[in-house]
Amino acid sequence: MAHQPPKDVQEAAQRAQRWIEDGKAGKGFTDTGRRRASQLASGDEVSDDVVEKMQAYFARHTVDKDAAGFRQGGDGFPSPGRVAWDAWGGDAGERWVGTIDLD
Repeated sequence: MAHQPPKDVQEAAQRAQRWIEDGKAGKGFTDTGRRRASQLASGDEVSDDVVEKMQAYFARHTVDKDAAGFRQGGDGFPSPGRVAWDAWGGDAGERWVGTIDLD
């Protein structure tokens, strides 16, 4: 099944793309993160497999929200973790894929 990313997910990924272009992604940023940002930013439909990967990403990386530079106005904003978070759709992406039941 295909899933259409909502506008707020697209906007988070577009923001991440700007940060990536500005060199804020850090050395550990992956090609997978770049592809996901591009896919979501353009509003392309994503497969169940991608939704599953997004769910796993957010489950693993929710701890990044507690790191320095994650929140706007904080020192070091945006941190590489925040850039990656938004590349995967940000908080909106986390909420969106959390509503999709793949079973």
